[in-house]
Amino acid sequence: MQPHIWVRAEQRDNEQRVGMTPQSVSALAKAGYKITIENSSRRAIPISQYENLDCEIVEENTWPDAPSDTIIFGLKELPDDGTPLPHRHIFFGHAFKGQAEGPELLRRFAAGGGTLYDLEYLIDKDGNRVTAFSYWAGLAGAAVGLKTWAAQQTGKTLGPISAYPDKDALLNELNFELSEACKNGTPLPTALIIGALGRVGGGAIDLFQTLDITPTKWDMEQTASGGPFPEILEHNLLVNCILASPDVPVFVPKSALNAKRKLSVIADIACDPNSPYNPLPLYSHPTSFTNPVIRLANGTAPLDITAIDNLPSMLPLESSNDFSAQLLPYLLTLDQIEKDVWGRAKTVFDKHIKLL
Repeated sequence: MQPHIWVRAEQRDNEQRVGMTPQSVSALAKAGYKITIENSSRRAIPISQYENLDCEIVEENTWPDAPSDTIIFGLKELPDDGTPLPHRHIFFGHAFKGQAEGPELLRRFAAGGGTLYDLEYLIDKDGNRVTAFSYWAGLAGAAVGLKTWAAQQTGKTLGPISAYPDKDALLNELNFELSEACKNGTPLPTALIIGALGRVGGGAIDLFQTLDITPTKWDMEQTASGGPFPEILEHNLLVNCILASPDVPVFVPKSALNAKRKLSVIADIACDPNSPYNPLPLYSHPTSFTNPVIRLANGTAPLDITAIDNLPSMLPLESSNDFSAQLLPYLLTLDQIEKDVWGRAKTVFDKHIKLL
């Protein structure tokens, strides 16, 4: 008997993505899977596109009452209400890298007897991730960095941002904002991408090149010395795509706040402010769609940092379609959840449960 997958509504503000598009629902139903889709007041793909498919549609946030053998599928975090979690869950848990909220989430699984199959830890036999929103995070993060820079040129701080219907709408707005920022002869900003060879970096590169900005591209070779890196301060905009880890050096130290620099915007796409290995130890919490910028330094040489941890939500339709297509082949193997990518994800979960 094939598994029952329950696609829950996302409850995070400004989260319109979904990990299972109608195309994936059709493929899974054809393979004999039972699919339940929660209605959602915010999803980029309306429930009407699911209504004529072979799936059950239920009310929003009713997943806690699902049968015990159901697999609950979402993207972002669950409501932080402390309740035990008895089901098997698939989502980005952000619980295995020392994040402050991680132990509480794991305790809820331990109390309920459930399991987390963290989407970040679906890896192949060579240790490579099989699914990611990385490209769209890079593209959106670079866009927010440019929007922050453009606002600075007009004497402003970037205000609230929201999701866009598609990439073209974002590009049209960015072109206008950059035109306004440069109309008095200010040149387009110089940009440096650290982690340019990865998928996140690829999204950032594509965004810059579309806007006629040629970024400087750094990766492991350029940061192998361990720093310091005065060259970073000679760029207007830094885009960081490198996740915090013990072997990653500090890119911009606190001393840079008072140093002579051209750097005025940091777009921290990796967004690991609570990690002891954060390569940008300048801030203590993520930013958000409502408050996208933290002003680190004022005066004639301002420095702003933007660090939104759900950047692909800026382009929810395109990023959902891409991610769902990546994930579908692995969802089709959930009838063997103890094996391959799912088995490896459970091994990671079991290890951290034992460490509680």
